[in-house]
Amino acid sequence: MKRYLILVLLAIFAAHTSNAQNSCSTYYPLVDGANFQYTNYDKKGREEGQINYTITNVESNGENVSATMQMEFVDKKGNSFLSDYNMVCEGNVVKIDFKSLMNEQMLSQMGDVEMDISGTDVELPNNLSVGQELPDANMQVKMKMGGAINMNTNVETINRKVEKRESVNTPAGTFDCYVIYSETKTKMMMTNQTFPSRMWLAEGVGMVKQESYNKNGKLMGSSLLTQFSK
Repeated sequence: MKRYLILVLLAIFAAHTSNAQNSCSTYYPLVDGANFQYTNYDKKGREEGQINYTITNVESNGENVSATMQMEFVDKKGNSFLSDYNMVCEGNVVKIDFKSLMNEQMLSQMGDVEMDISGTDVELPNNLSVGQELPDANMQVKMKMGGAINMNTNVETINRKVEKRESVNTPAGTFDCYVIYSETKTKMMMTNQTFPSRMWLAEGVGMVKQESYNKNGKLMGSSLLTQFSK
């Protein structure tokens, strides 16, 4: 479950289409029916599975836009997990609701578990520039697993910054990207782990590449945009 959560945290910046650079979002245009496929790879470049996204329920209210991002995560054994995520574009910032990371399907797979989820949203401004520092985000999950068994998980996304600009080649095309560095710090029971990562973000497309590393900076895995349609 922890590995799945980390994959979701790293890949939640899923891309949307370049159909109209609306006034609300430069990097995440929200368009009904947009479809995106990311392929996950292990540290040796072997395929580990795919993440497929579909954008639905796009609604506008003045300068604000909201949408539902339907995600299907399929691992290398063919096992799949479905999730729905909420995104809101408010003025100059896109926000992703951390509470929606824990959906009913994940809860049902964990049995009789009660969860209390709180935290702050991930924010991405439209006006990115090299050297820019981005706001941290966090999520706290309190689980009651029956009887006297309780488990708390704290996930922080910290040290977010725009490192540079770089061109990236993918099966879906070549994109001019900003490279955003961040660290995902997870505290679960007696375990504390920090996973650095980098995301390549293209205007009008969103995430086109992502890499995650261990505490020593060695590559653990990556994701690449392999298909998209609008």
